[in-house]
Amino acid sequence: MYNQAQRTLTTGRLILRPFKESDAQRVSEYCNNYNIYKSTLTLPYPYSVDCALSWIQTQEVNFNNNKSYEFAITDKNTYELYGAIGLSNNQTHKNGELGYWIGEEYWGKGYATEATKAILEFAFTEKHYHKVYARFFASNPGSGRVMQKSGMVKEGVLLQHVYKENKFVDLIHYGIIDT
Repeated sequence: MYNQAQRTLTTGRLILRPFKESDAQRVSEYCNNYNIYKSTLTLPYPYSVDCALSWIQTQEVNFNNNKSYEFAITDKNTYELYGAIGLSNNQTHKNGELGYWIGEEYWGKGYATEATKAILEFAFTEKHYHKVYARFFASNPGSGRVMQKSGMVKEGVLLQHVYKENKFVDLIHYGIIDT
């Protein structure tokens, strides 16, 4: 599943690969969408091509320094970019936070779940994490279903944890421990 030389993960329908600068335009198109912004914790809005380029340019150093791992979620046959999935690396505690977004036109097709399962295997098998966790806004239950389908379990609710769009919102916390 993981090709270390190419830094890719392959699943039944997807290839998770490093982002390229040539992806910046498409990333900007996907992320410059209010429906994605309102469901993400740190994504800026509006989201310019320069934002995408800046983000892409940090990824190789972060990957090489084992700080975080970002992957483009792409179609295995057409190479169409569907979204992104990333994993932080807290080496002290042998854990990391999972995050993802999918272009709105590809919602509901199972790509986030398939990519999440691949990243969890990568975290436990390749990077030897003890735990992976993720959080989602209570207003985005679809993200919670991705986590559940990937084997993660609800650990709790962080009440009014984030201030977004002039209000405090709950974050629902999920996790999975390597067995």
